[in-house]
Formats: sequence, C-alpha cells, structure tokens
Amino acid sequence: MDNFVVSARKYRPATFNTVVGQAHITNTLKNAIKNNHLAQAFLFCGPRGVGKTTCARILAKTINCTNRTAETEACDQCESCLSFNSGASLNVYELDAASNNSVDDIRNLVDQVRFAPQLGEFKIYIIDEVHMLSTSAFNAFLKTLEEPPKHAIFILATTEKHKIIPTILSRCQIFDFNRIQIDDIANHLAYIAGAEHISAEADALHIIAQKADGALRDACSIFDQIVSFAGNTVTYKAVIENLNILDYDYYFKVTDAVLAENISNSLLLFNEILNNGFDGHNFVAGMAGHLRNLLVSKDNDTLQLLEVGNNIKEKYKEQAGKCTAGFLVRGLTVLNKADIQYKASKNQRLQVELSLMQLCSINAPGIEAEKKNDISEPAVKNQQPVTTASSSNPVQTAQNTVVNPPQKQEQPVVQTPVNPVNTNTPANTTPIPPVTTTGTPVTVKKPIIKPSTPSINQLNNTAVKTTDNDNNPENLTMNAVAQKADPFTQQTLEKVWVNYANELKAKGRANLGAALSNKMPVLTDGNKIEFTTNNKALEEAINEDKMNFLGFLRKELNNYSIQLELKMVETEDKANLYTATDRYKRLAEKNPDINKFRQAFDLDIEF
Repeated sequence: MDNFVVSARKYRPATFNTVVGQAHITNTLKNAIKNNHLAQAFLFCGPRGVGKTTCARILAKTINCTNRTAETEACDQCESCLSFNSGASLNVYELDAASNNSVDDIRNLVDQVRFAPQLGEFKIYIIDEVHMLSTSAFNAFLKTLEEPPKHAIFILATTEKHKIIPTILSRCQIFDFNRIQIDDIANHLAYIAGAEHISAEADALHIIAQKADGALRDACSIFDQIVSFAGNTVTYKAVIENLNILDYDYYFKVTDAVLAENISNSLLLFNEILNNGFDGHNFVAGMAGHLRNLLVSKDNDTLQLLEVGNNIKEKYKEQAGKCTAGFLVRGLTVLNKADIQYKASKNQRLQVELSLMQLCSINAPGIEAEKKNDISEPAVKNQQPVTTASSSNPVQTAQNTVVNPPQKQEQPVVQTPVNPVNTNTPANTTPIPPVTTTGTPVTVKKPIIKPSTPSINQLNNTAVKTTDNDNNPENLTMNAVAQKADPFTQQTLEKVWVNYANELKAKGRANLGAALSNKMPVLTDGNKIEFTTNNKALEEAINEDKMNFLGFLRKELNNYSIQLELKMVETEDKANLYTATDRYKRLAEKNPDINKFRQAFDLDIEF
C-alpha cells in the first residue's frame, strides 16, 4: 500500500502564483526579486495555516534560481531548484525556534552565516516560530541581523508578532498575512477534489471553508477527514453530520415559525435541536447570524457579504423577501440580549425559549398597543375624561394627544370651548352657550385636571375605616399589628435571647452570639428590657443590629411594644504588672517554692 500524503502537503503551493489569498504579499516579493531590492531580513506574521512558511520557502527557492521565468517564478529545472525540491540544498537552512530557542542554537546559526554559498548567490535562513526564542537568544541575534554578510538573507515566521522584541522588529521588513477568504478556500478545495477525482458539492465545500476559519491548512485537513468518512462523494449532509454542525434548514424552519407567530412549532424545533446534541448557546449565536444574513440579503449591494453557497444564497434571498428590516433588527436585539445573558442564567433552556417567544411576538398587533398604553398610562392616571359638545371635533387626552384627527369640512365648524371641570360646581348650573366660529378648525387644548389634596379629616376618616376592617386577615394594618402585646416572663425572654444568639452563631457572627449567650437581659418594667455591659465594642455591635434584634424578640414573644435599653457600666481597672519585679512578687505570692528555687540556683531578676 502506498504511503498516504495529506492534501495540505501534497498540494502545497510551489510557486508564488499558486499561493492562495495572499496576492498583496506575493506580488511585493516578486517585484523585489525582479528589481533586485531584497531586504536583509523579512518577518512573515499572521494566523496559522495561511502560508507563511510556504511563502518563505518559495522566496528562498526563487532567489537562487538561475533561470527565472518572465513572471519571476522559479524554473524548477536548474540545479538549484532541483536540489531544493529534493531537500538537499545547501543554501537554505531551516531552524525551528520552538525547539531550538537557546543562546547556543543562535550562536551556531551565526557561525554558519560567515560561510559563503557554494552554489548560487545567497544563503537563506528560515527561522520558524521565531517568537519562541528566549530574550538572551534575541539579543545574541541582534548584531548579525542588523549587519549580516551580503550573501545572507533571514526569513522569520511567527504567529505572535507581539512577543518579538522591538529591536528585532525594527531590523526586518514586516509582511502581515491575512486570513484566507471562504470563497478562495472553497475554490482551492474544489481544485483538490478534481485532482483526486472526488465528487464534492459546492455547499459542502463552503461549510468546510467556514469551519476552517481562514486557515487553508485546516480546511485541507477537514477535507481529508470528510473524504475518509464519506468516500469519494462529499455531500452537504455528510459534512454537517461529521463535523456536528447545525444545519441551515433548522434556521430557515425556525424563522418561518417566527414569521407565522407559531410559538409551539418554534419550541418543538428547538427541542429537536437539543435532542440532536447541539448546545443552546450555539443555536442562539447561529440564529443571530441567520437573521444578520437575512438583513444582508435584502439589499443587492450588501449581498456580497453573504459567504455561503449559491443554493443557500437563493434560500436567503427568498426568505429575506418575507421579512421587514424592522423585524430583523428587533430580532437581532432580542438574540443579542439572550447571547449576553445565557451564561449567567440558571435556566438556560428557558432563556432561549423566552427569546423564541419574544421573536414570535414581535409582529403581534397587541404588543405595540401595550407599549403605548404603558407609556401613556402614568400621565393620565387619576384624571377625569374630557369630551366636547360636537362629535366631529378632535378628542384629546390630558397630554393633548389627538385620538381622532380632524377632518376637512367646507361648512363652518362649530366648536365648544372646554372649561376646567370644577367638582364643587352645583349640578343645576347653566352651561355656557357655544360660540360659533368660521374658518380653519382650531385644536382646543384641554386643561390638565389635578386631583385635589385630601384634607386631614378625610385621612382620619380613611384610617378609621381601615381600622374597622382589622378583623379581616387580608386587611390587617400595621396599627393593628403594633397593638399586639402578649405578656411574657423573664424565663421566656432568656430562652428567646439564647435562640437569637444561636442564630447569630449559625450566620457566622460567633463573637456577638457568644457575648449575648454569656450575659442575659433583665425584664424591668412590663415591656422594657435592660441589657448591661461594660464592653464598648459589644454595645456598638448590638446597636448596629438593634432593628433585627428587636424584630426577632417582638415576633417570637408576640409583643410589639418591647423596648431594648443598653447601659454601659464602668468597672475599676485592675492593677497591671509592668515590671519583672512586680511579676516575680506576684508569682511568689501564689507559689512560695519559687523563692527556694531562686536561692538554690542563685538566680537573679533581669530588669
């Protein structure tokens, strides 16, 4: 059996023209070779798998080619090109800085730079993953990189330019490689499929290109994986099944259900997606991308931003015709909010389902009406309705918002001015006669009627009515609660006191709980509790927690008239022993044998 060579190596570009998606760099390098403007050091930086090392090898091969073509490409026939293709070229030296990053490795490289090439004009040194070099190795490389021999050219390649010290960057020509476009990757995969006699659907290759995220090497690896899975026929279904990618059809179906305001169908589709092993967060992100693609598809100018296959692009254009731009923008807002809140949500499935319900309700006619009512309700609260004498006149709210717009009339319009409503006016008062006017209808602004301030007697009457309903548990007022004052004894008080101290200990406040447990309060006069302490810190701690403390006591004792009084008692300070002699005398009083011990060993006291 022949040895299998992966597509990334087998179809690796060998000339500048075959490099995919980096025309801005290949054209610059070709012009530099053609005009003999080659720099002493190049730095190729960019994401993985975009052709940095490949371009470095092509550049090294083309520089020493003795018979370059008119397009500034290597001929592949001269002795230098043949030796390079066989891997036996003595003019190209490659160093992997990931495993050769010490100062000694760089010193060996510098020693080789001194020797001139045996064949050709230049010796090219390719250092891959150069950011892995240590700081000492970089410093040892500086002088040679700044002033190399005329036959030496250095090509450095890295994926992390920010890790290279500035003194190295300043000595190199820097080339930034871009991520390869999806269409370019798909076309290259189609070329590989044709060369390998593999039948591949265009949509399947686009999915592989999207999954590669701009890296051509990753795309080739995924393509080989799909071929191993599906054989010589690469289909869209095989790709999404092997790569565990959510099918486009699900997004189209969910969008159709949302447009039809069918909440049940959208929830069932989401449940099917979860049962297939997909994550809810990925669905939210994919659904947001789908609505974005629909928004892009509504304009032919932005249709080029849609990086999908032609068949799927037609589906997007068809469904975009069913959606309004306002719906898509509001839907994107809902999904963006769900994306942000997903990880913080404890019920993540409900978070997604709620977003689907909101999407289904975007176009519901009741939603806009509810929003308007929510905005206008606070402004017209507690205001009386105002009407006019003529039905043809516009009816306005207190905010002067016209509810029924006036219509043009050829005949003179009779309008009745509206006077402020006075609740104290008797019922039999004669109304003011209407005034007849001609010309353009005039919009009459209605005065805002402010509710009158209730008097103290009215408030007292209201309080009395509320108190009359105290027997009803639902209408129990704070005044009725405050009247509860069941008697209790000193023993009951101490029991409740200890319970509160234990609760404090359970909550992590062990010091305060222990202090309350060690000293009991005294019930002095009816509902008055007195607690005496000589500790200022304890007094402050009780004062800080006094509201919770009183609430607990009142609730447990069923007495809301309890008052807590704290008293500080000053105590006489005990004599402190400051000197060694004082401490010794005190110990000798407690234990006379200490004097005998001191005399036996002839000890003295240090002052």
